[in-house]
Amino acid sequence: MRFPRLLAVLPALALLPLAACVQPPVQAEAQPAKPVVREIYRSSTTALGQPLRFPHQNGTLVVTTYEIPPGARLPVHRHPQQRIAYVLAGELRVATPEGRDWTYKPGDVVVEMLDHWHFGETIGTETVRLLVIDQTEGNTPNTELHP
Repeated sequence: MRFPRLLAVLPALALLPLAACVQPPVQAEAQPAKPVVREIYRSSTTALGQPLRFPHQNGTLVVTTYEIPPGARLPVHRHPQQRIAYVLAGELRVATPEGRDWTYKPGDVVVEMLDHWHFGETIGTETVRLLVIDQTEGNTPNTELHP
């Protein structure tokens, strides 16, 4: 009679943890994290509405950072070729001699005007930090100071 033997084993099985009696589920392979791409800005014109202008021949790409402390003002200048800046920190005011102005905050993209005199200055108490990208023909400078 096999049934009484099974009854004799049941108390011993009751002492086993439930996890030992159950097969663990098959784990799905972990998927690698997917890249996240977010467009920050899209434009085909400068702040003044001029069409963007990029080098037609061999050019140079220059990436710089600027730190403009509170109360500081850049001299009046202009850019003969395209300059783009990304505001990392602070609040920047860009103005023209004829009285037009723009205010940029962290996360804003500044598409500099071409061949037009202007200046920039920090507004408030936080240092303005910019990531600036110039694309020039050959290896020519991209800032001309007002005489």
